[in-house]
Amino acid sequence: MHEYTSSARVWGLSCPGFPEEVSRARRWTRDILRGSPLAEDAELIVSELSANAILHTASGQASGTFHLALAVSPQVIALSVTDDGGTGTAPKVEHQDQDAEHGRGLSMVSVLAHRVVVHASHGGHTIIAELFTDAGPAGGHPC
Repeated sequence: MHEYTSSARVWGLSCPGFPEEVSRARRWTRDILRGSPLAEDAELIVSELSANAILHTASGQASGTFHLALAVSPQVIALSVTDDGGTGTAPKVEHQDQDAEHGRGLSMVSVLAHRVVVHASHGGHTIIAELFTDAGPAGGHPC
């Protein structure tokens, strides 16, 4: 193989920050990963990260957007969602009590994914969740 050739495939999608776009992001992920044993976990992760972008950042405001990237290689499926920012704090895993109605999303993502990384980007944040294809069942590793 040539040193600059990669077996990874990468897709991208930009969505307006409307709640109905979460189902579009799920469908897009499901279509790309059709047949993968990790498709359902990936779909749930994309759904949660997309919803968080719309609910908790400027992505959900007028003319806001969020951006998805999906990279697939023989070893890993990497999903990322980039928001438009507008919050003073970075997303983080919060350990809520059992009666809490909100704040469990990123915790759930960190359980499903083998690795979760939060990056500050130009005016927003990118959350990357990785699912290792050669690992056993998703048991996750917290952020």
